[in-house]
Amino acid sequence: MDLKPGDVVILKSGGHPITVVEVNDDAVVCLWMGGEGDLFRETLPLAVLELAELDEADDEEEDEEGEDDEEDDEDEHQAKVA
Repeated sequence: MDLKPGDVVILKSGGHPITVVEVNDDAVVCLWMGGEGDLFRETLPLAVLELAELDEADDEEEDEEGEDDEEDDEDEHQAKVA
């Protein structure tokens, strides 16, 4: 697996997504936010990680919401002009 800083990974055993900070030969330095807002940094063996699958449906919903906001702004502007 070819990882680079910024990639989002997950432990093969499960858990929350974590962010790759640095990649060494057989180890990866990772950061993640704990449940109470604490920031954790740990070096983990490459063998225990896999790329996290991002949910594309969430990305599409965010894009659609942004488009709706733009349409609302245009409607408000046209109402003020009229």
